[in-house]
Amino acid sequence: MNPHFQPVAPEHASRLVNHGPTVLVTSAHQGRRNVMAAAWSMPVEFTPPRIAVVIDKKTFTRELVSASGAFALCIPGAALADLTYAVGNCSGRDIDKFARYGIEARPGPALGMPLVEAGCVAWLECRLLPEPHTEEAYDTSFGEVLAAAADSRVFANGRWSFRDDNPLLHTLHHLGAGHFVVASQTIRARPL
Repeated sequence: MNPHFQPVAPEHASRLVNHGPTVLVTSAHQGRRNVMAAAWSMPVEFTPPRIAVVIDKKTFTRELVSASGAFALCIPGAALADLTYAVGNCSGRDIDKFARYGIEARPGPALGMPLVEAGCVAWLECRLLPEPHTEEAYDTSFGEVLAAAADSRVFANGRWSFRDDNPLLHTLHHLGAGHFVVASQTIRARPL
């Protein structure tokens, strides 16, 4: 367990994904597990905190999420750019990506979903919200956040803090074809 990870209050859980980071979606069911990268996730409700994430209906991850009724979103820092790209470009149907890429995961406190902390800056463990029409028609899955935690060196008191002294903890944002940008320079708006 990463000693820098601290629980995030439910009212701040949506802030972990509201800036559009690339996420690692983890899932597990009946002894099988998977991790994939997803570029599209966002908060959709504040209380209780709920999120949406796009997981293609044909993927192994979607199969596991549907079967287990649960998933986690782990938010990789810049240090995991290569790994994020790798797990997003192969299927877990044929290999255990955790074993292949040496990814350490611990079970989540609420639902036992695999949580990746090494190299990640936050995670959200979610219960799948059944939406039969949406699940059949679209690739979007909705989840209620049951537990969340973040690395206090970069997220504390409900706010991100991307600074020059923590560049490997800046979140990744996918541009396509293996290209990412990182959240880095923070500017503060002034009242007009």
